[in-house]
Amino acid sequence: MQVVLPSGRMLPRWSCVALLYTLATLNGIHGEEKCEKRSRAVWYNARTEHEGMGLSDAELRKIGALTDMNYFRKVLNPILVPRVVGTESHARVREHLINTMQNLGWAIEEDQFANNTPIGRKNFTNVVATLDPEAPRRLVLACHYDSKLDREGVFVGATDSAVPCAMMLHLAKVLGKSLDDFRQTQSDLTLQFLFFDGEEAFRRWSKTDSLYGARNLAAKWQQSLYPEGNRDGTNHLHRIDLFVLLDLIGTEDVRFFSYFPETDSWYTRLVSYEQRLNDLGILNRRRFMFEQQRLYNSHIEDDHIPFLERGVPIVHVIPVPFPSVWHKNTDNESALHYPTIKNFNTIISAFVADYLHLVL
Repeated sequence: MQVVLPSGRMLPRWSCVALLYTLATLNGIHGEEKCEKRSRAVWYNARTEHEGMGLSDAELRKIGALTDMNYFRKVLNPILVPRVVGTESHARVREHLINTMQNLGWAIEEDQFANNTPIGRKNFTNVVATLDPEAPRRLVLACHYDSKLDREGVFVGATDSAVPCAMMLHLAKVLGKSLDDFRQTQSDLTLQFLFFDGEEAFRRWSKTDSLYGARNLAAKWQQSLYPEGNRDGTNHLHRIDLFVLLDLIGTEDVRFFSYFPETDSWYTRLVSYEQRLNDLGILNRRRFMFEQQRLYNSHIEDDHIPFLERGVPIVHVIPVPFPSVWHKNTDNESALHYPTIKNFNTIISAFVADYLHLVL
């Protein structure tokens, strides 16, 4: 909700709650509890009613022109190192993510926690970057920034998931002006990035040896009421409109599918934007990444699972089959296909601009 005063100044978002109370009282609805329910509906119901604005061909051309592969390589290079939890290189990558997002003007929260692993107790840190922390609703883009432990200590995990991390940094940069303008509107919706720690297993993948960061954050947000002290039972997970998880991206041999019927309409927009961008000559090849087929029983375990189990709507952007370099030491920069990455960067920028109704 947004209210413009006669002077032209906008009423701060949370002052609107007081206004709702006044309006409710004038209409014969009395009491704090009634007001709470009215104010909750402003953002809570909007999650399921939200629609993309659609992008014109001219807007798609603007997005294509914004894609900056020089910047993408700049932010990717510091991540193309082994990033095993607890190592110095892992800490440097975390600082790179934090510093980059802070320099772009985003608010940063470090979700620090400790957990037992098969090789001892480890400290983990999820990095949560939010464009506007005051906004109740979030479009979430997520990936993990740790890499798999191997005996040789040389596993880089370029697709798993250095490239997705860099893709998110790139998006925040190239859409920066539109995102800054959007933040000034005091919309109830914002963009949030989750960089998960501890996705990889330390020995063998299991429910207790994997997804350390995602499991911790999903449980924490479920237990945290929002707004604080509310009597409706809404928590921080309810603030997530849509959770888009990026993983195993960067090679040429990628095919994405719709994995969840509940979010098929949003996945279909990725299909549509790839086709339209290609028709406009903005993409650099005719082979499509986003398939129109559905794989609703894929049973892929990834950082989305703790959120999916708690009812969060998921779009999982992961290729099937997995890239041929998956969990091999060949998953390094030599495995990357930059024309494919450029296409993906353009498509995901279009998707975010569409969802947030950005002015380009």
